[in-house]
Amino acid sequence: MARIAVIGAGMGAMAAAARLAVAGHRVTVYERSETFGGSVGRYAHEGFAFDTGPTLLHLPAVYRDLFVKTGKEPLEQCVAMTQVDPASRHIFADGTAVSLPNASRAGVVAALDTALGGGAGAAWGEFLDRARDAWDRSRRPLLEEPLRSDWQVLGRDPYPALRQRRLLRSARQAGTVTEVGAWELSDPRLAALFDGYALSYGLDPLRAPAAAALLPYMEETFGSWYVSGGIRALAQAVYERCLARKVEFVFGGEVARVVEKDGRAAGVELLDGTVAEAGHVVLGARPHPGLVPGQELWRDGDVAVQPRPGQGQGAVPGRFLVLLSLRGARPADAVHRTLVHPADGGAEREAVFGGRLADRPTVTVLRPDDPSTRPDDAHEAVTLMATVAPHGAVDWTDAALRERCADALLEAAGEAVPGIRERLLHAEVRTPAETAADTGAEGGSVPAPALAGAGGAYLHPGNRTRLPGLYVAGGWSHPGGGLAHAGMSGALVAGLIVEGDGFRGSQ
Repeated sequence: MARIAVIGAGMGAMAAAARLAVAGHRVTVYERSETFGGSVGRYAHEGFAFDTGPTLLHLPAVYRDLFVKTGKEPLEQCVAMTQVDPASRHIFADGTAVSLPNASRAGVVAALDTALGGGAGAAWGEFLDRARDAWDRSRRPLLEEPLRSDWQVLGRDPYPALRQRRLLRSARQAGTVTEVGAWELSDPRLAALFDGYALSYGLDPLRAPAAAALLPYMEETFGSWYVSGGIRALAQAVYERCLARKVEFVFGGEVARVVEKDGRAAGVELLDGTVAEAGHVVLGARPHPGLVPGQELWRDGDVAVQPRPGQGQGAVPGRFLVLLSLRGARPADAVHRTLVHPADGGAEREAVFGGRLADRPTVTVLRPDDPSTRPDDAHEAVTLMATVAPHGAVDWTDAALRERCADALLEAAGEAVPGIRERLLHAEVRTPAETAADTGAEGGSVPAPALAGAGGAYLHPGNRTRLPGLYVAGGWSHPGGGLAHAGMSGALVAGLIVEGDGFRGSQ
């Protein structure tokens, strides 16, 4: 079997490495930092601990499949997972609040009807029915198969928008998240709910296609899961599975370029000049200029691969975190995840995608009931999170700007955690500048999941490249960002290498 070099130790790259090792290949992972996991990080301070990347797992079947295919111990034997219930609580600008149960369509509909009235639950349920149709139409080509040579078929939006007749004017159909909210949902709070889903994934509601309905559909259908010890524990389990399959890791081994020989990838060269030969190379990070000298890995309109990510979207946002160490026990009725919605979502969108700081962002408040996150039961670890413009568009090294943004998040969080300022012992701020430094992601941007529609502008590059023997896994490649999607990309790359270009994904 072949020697395979994997660049980066993110979740997609490790998923590919474990699968390739099981297939008999000799796999070496070269990671620029001193640890694994990519964006799946952990911050600890005086007995408190916080995830600094993803915090919940959706579509756990992706990692269950990885562990089934790479060893005897199933996922649940390697990490402890629990469903978060309620999945989320939402506080709207008018003071209305609603808690949405986990993985229960009927429960969500009932909760929305009770909290919002006016048939809001029925309207949301009908919207999710249309989202299910979009899921059924696009699931395989969008998530489970390598990107097809005729990827342009995914440029058509699979969401069956309602056709709305208008007096003396032509009928209209929603084509974006914002239009779905305005034209199909019966309540502006439901529109804010859908906008919040899109924004949390780094998508501009005004431009993102209606197919973004897949995001709330996936969460509300397959559930939200918390991993004891945080998502970092999942990364640890995947890393240990790689080690058990004899994958070798070289930390502090930054790759300068991919070695090319006879028109194909033939290994990697590290910054210190060391050359490691390989029959295949898997890039588990966003390609950077000079990685493959003289090679353009993708071209717009190429029939074999998809255009570059983010085409037509502008700068890809990042995440602003405030990690709070609080005195006082976590109340027994505390909700794991609360979203505090602003009064003016349009102003927030314009700021995030216009390279400015939003005066009042949507704030996600995370309060895990996990003893490993706190020194004892007389304290609580709370994370505040907002989607913000990337570093570069905003100078996230500016101390005054950081303080202003952190204060805005704390102000909003007070609606979910009364008295939060009085309980504060320590606050750690992490911005896209820290994300860029830790992961190498330009601007600290966080890739969004791939979406059909919008002419293909929200797809990501295919896992194959124009250089034979070079493949791409992780959030910057098909099928895009997020824990589940990264795991899928690893499975697709492994399948392409093991079975060849005829590989069509899981059946």
